[in-house]
Amino acid sequence: MRFPRFYPIADQELLESRGVAVGRFAEELKAAGVMMLQYRNKVGEPDSILRHASVIWEVFDGTGCRLIMNDYANLVKAAGFDGVHVGQGDLSPEDVRRVVGVERWVGVSTHNEEQTRAADATSADYIAVGPVFATGTKLDAEPVIGLGGVRRARALTTKPIVAIGGVTRANARSVVDAGADSIAVISGLFVDGETVEKVVGDFLELLR
Repeated sequence: MRFPRFYPIADQELLESRGVAVGRFAEELKAAGVMMLQYRNKVGEPDSILRHASVIWEVFDGTGCRLIMNDYANLVKAAGFDGVHVGQGDLSPEDVRRVVGVERWVGVSTHNEEQTRAADATSADYIAVGPVFATGTKLDAEPVIGLGGVRRARALTTKPIVAIGGVTRANARSVVDAGADSIAVISGLFVDGETVEKVVGDFLELLR
């Protein structure tokens, strides 16, 4: 599979805290040229999640960008998304696969070697590892794995690895050099004095 180097995540709570509409955010990502995007909404009701997902789908329709739903495997088909991403406390990749079928991508988050080994044995299409660096996005974040954790994960699987957690333009290249196929970024998309399009464009250039 050809996996995009950059994997931004649109977190609904973060967007609302910054007063940014999901449609405007999606437009900036589209203008920058992203080819994969995850929508994450941990607190919304299903109808609200689908409404926002629909806005994202309309923005990216026809671009070839792969749209991933965080959790909520039951909403993926209704949203017209291309896959689902689950964490350790969500449905297992195999349960998700039964819901979304074989055509859609399934990703799973891991935080240590044991979880990476387990994920490698599933039908998951890609494995997220992290947090690589300290992050303020999740209050209950797992222990930092560092670049060494990315290297260890790389040795445990041939599946695409997505590195997440505290990745910035300053350290993104080092994460790829450690073995990550892709970089996922959430709060790092917002930098005072710069547009999201500019920040994302920089990431894409760095990761070429």
